[in-house]
Amino acid sequence: MEAMLLRSPHSALELANVAEPRPRHGEMRIKVSACGVCRTDLHVVDGELPNAKRPVIPGHEIVGTVAEIGAGVNAFRRGDRVGIPWLGYTCGTCAYCTSGRENLCDLARFTGYTIDGGYAEYAVADSRYCFRLPQGGADAELAPWLCAGLIGYRALRQTGFAKRVGIYGFGAAAHIVAQVARYEGHEIYAFTRAGDVESQRFARELGATWSGGSDEPAPAALDAALIFAPVGALVPKALRDVAKGGTVVCAGIHMSDIPQFPYDILWGERQIRSVANLTRQDGVEFIAVAQKAAIRTRVVPFPLASANAALATLREGKLTGAAVLEIG
Repeated sequence: MEAMLLRSPHSALELANVAEPRPRHGEMRIKVSACGVCRTDLHVVDGELPNAKRPVIPGHEIVGTVAEIGAGVNAFRRGDRVGIPWLGYTCGTCAYCTSGRENLCDLARFTGYTIDGGYAEYAVADSRYCFRLPQGGADAELAPWLCAGLIGYRALRQTGFAKRVGIYGFGAAAHIVAQVARYEGHEIYAFTRAGDVESQRFARELGATWSGGSDEPAPAALDAALIFAPVGALVPKALRDVAKGGTVVCAGIHMSDIPQFPYDILWGERQIRSVANLTRQDGVEFIAVAQKAAIRTRVVPFPLASANAALATLREGKLTGAAVLEIG
């Protein structure tokens, strides 16, 4: 099969012919139809996430159909439409796993990072970590749900009952979570790169009360802030934008260093939280909410062989919505 391989960090992906994977006990082989291109893929390619499998096939926003089922799989059948997310395995027995926090498992494995992912014609996944997807919608439009949507949803849940929610960095995750937030009655304030008029317009189209540059102060005191851009300097900026008692949620898996900031912008029971990975329950809940809210993703399609171009477009901040590889 054809696959895009990362042989070592800081190198371009290589289009290669590799053996089709075969499912072991509890696994399924998925014929991939679409795979989202996520900022986490950039962190893997750029060597910012250590201990990646080598070589590795990136990609963890995978949509496809079940082509082959290994022994012990009872929840799916051949031909089922499924999604494969970032979380690919947990031990199931540690204190984190047994307390509903499997996203923090020290033995967790991750799709497209420590397990081969979806920049390929086929992928193998543990069936317990796959999601059944609704029948409606194009495969490419559903692919960003598998990470951008899930992480945005988990980040939003960290804000409690916040009314005014600021979103910093209006990319794939932000444009999905903005729709969920509007459906649930939150007011959205979108902060983009300075001068990014197109993203600001896009945010308003999705129901944002206000949109502007991340160098601008919030027009009203926020109750919570969700930071999707991997820019540590946005943390003190968001702390200044939220009211007393507000929460700043750092939603990325990697971020540049947070600069020193004065205690007075944290005082007043403001808090900073991070979001790490996802749980399977997040997936079940988000997929249900996304259908009720009629979530629509804006995607920019690329063929599999153009994965490097898709990553470059994402790195340069030239996307409005999400990049998706269409395969097969």
